[in-house]
Amino acid sequence: MMTKKLFALAVLSLSMTWGHVYAQDLMDMLGDDKPKTEFAYATFKTTRIVNGQSIENPASGNLLFMISHHFGAVNSGAYNFFGLDQSTIRLGLDYGVNDYLSVGIGRSSWLKTYDASFKLKILRQSSGERIMPVSLSLYSSIALESYKQDPTRKNYFTSRLAFTNQLLIARKCSNALSLQLTPTFIHKNLVHTAVSQNDIYSVGLGGRYKLTKRLSLNAEYFYLLPGNTADTYVNSFSVGIDIETGGHVFQLHFTNAQPMFDRAFITETTGKWTKGDIFFGFNISRIFTIKKPKGFKS
Repeated sequence: MMTKKLFALAVLSLSMTWGHVYAQDLMDMLGDDKPKTEFAYATFKTTRIVNGQSIENPASGNLLFMISHHFGAVNSGAYNFFGLDQSTIRLGLDYGVNDYLSVGIGRSSWLKTYDASFKLKILRQSSGERIMPVSLSLYSSIALESYKQDPTRKNYFTSRLAFTNQLLIARKCSNALSLQLTPTFIHKNLVHTAVSQNDIYSVGLGGRYKLTKRLSLNAEYFYLLPGNTADTYVNSFSVGIDIETGGHVFQLHFTNAQPMFDRAFITETTGKWTKGDIFFGFNISRIFTIKKPKGFKS
C-alpha cells in the first residue's frame, strides 16, 4: 500500500513539473504581450532641410563638417555666367555632445559673419508602449558680424550681435514623408532705421519626400509675421534634392535667399522667384567619428 502511494505521489509531481515546463515554453513561444517603445529615426537625412535647421543632430561623438555654397542670381545674365561667377560660402562644424545635445560653429562670407549654436532634443516621436506623435527640439544661435563698420561713428561690439531661437516640431508621417513646423524668434541688437524691428517673428514649414533609398525631394518656406521686416523683405522659399552617398550627403537646391545663416536668410531675403532672383546652391555634409561609442567595433 505504501509503495502505491509513493508511486502516485511521484507521478503527480512529475505531471506538475512537466505542466509548468510546458506552460513556460508556451509563454516563451508566444513572447511578451507587453508592447515595446519604438522611436522614429532618420526623419531627415541631415541637420538641415535646405537652409533651415532640421530636427536631426549628429550622433554622440560625431563631428559633422558642412560646406554650404550659394552662387549669384540666375537672372544676372550670361556675363556673370547666370550667377556662377559669384558666390557666398559658409563653413560649419557641428558636434554631438551626447544623444540629446549638439553644439556648432560656423563662418559665412556674407557680412563676414561668425555663428555659434546648440540644438537640444526634448521629445522623440515614438509608438508602442509610449506614444509620442512628434519630435521636438530647441535650437538657439548667435551671429556676430565682423565686417568693418563706419569709422566716423562710435561702434559697439554688442551692435554686431543677433540671436535666433527656434522650436523644431517634426513628424515622420511615413517612410517616405516627413514634415516640420518651425516657430522662430529673432532679436537684432542694432537695426538700420528707427522703424525697423529689433524683435522679429517667423514660422517655417519644411518637408522631405523620399523618392528612392538614397534620393529625396526637400522644400521649406519661412513666413515673416506682419511688421516692418515683412514689408521690407521677402519670405524665404527653397526647394532641392538630397543625395546620400555613404559618408556624404549632397544637397542641391534653388532658393531666393543668398545668405545661409539663420538671421540673414529668414529676415533679410530680397530675391523674388517671380523676377528670377533665384540662387543655385549646395550643402555637402561629411561625418567624422571623434569619440567611439561603447561597444564600437573597428
